[in-house]
Amino acid sequence: MTLQRRHLLAVAAALPLGARAHHGWSSFDPERPIYLEGTVRKVRWQNPHAELELELPAGLKLPPDLAQRAVPAQTSPVDGKALLAKTVLPTRKDRMWEIELAPLTRMQAWQVQEIKPGTVVSVVGFTLREEKGEAVLRAEYLFVDGKAYALRSGPA
Repeated sequence: MTLQRRHLLAVAAALPLGARAHHGWSSFDPERPIYLEGTVRKVRWQNPHAELELELPAGLKLPPDLAQRAVPAQTSPVDGKALLAKTVLPTRKDRMWEIELAPLTRMQAWQVQEIKPGTVVSVVGFTLREEKGEAVLRAEYLFVDGKAYALRSGPA
């Protein structure tokens, strides 16, 4: 094995899981918003985007008031109310999910404090098409400590 190839393999092995498993938006199904809620088990508060490992409770249910939740006005490119109204639970039964949040600059603009393990959060976002592959969700909305954040936009 060449020295250059060994160096590349060593660098790749040293990267955190999230950095190796980064997904582009084209992999996600924007027509099928998914709701997840659970306890944060791990946090990677770093670029290219913050990530959470979320443990879902057994018997996760869609909140009856989800479509009525207030969402930030900055989500004008996204019809937030319509998106929440068509949100469903995932069909896959994984209890652990990787949640891809926004880049740190956007998280800071929203004044989202670093989320700590043990925090209960809920998210609405998009998973891989047909829910194939990893249990990963790209967050559109993050709900934490009674606040809603629109992660693909910035605050006004």
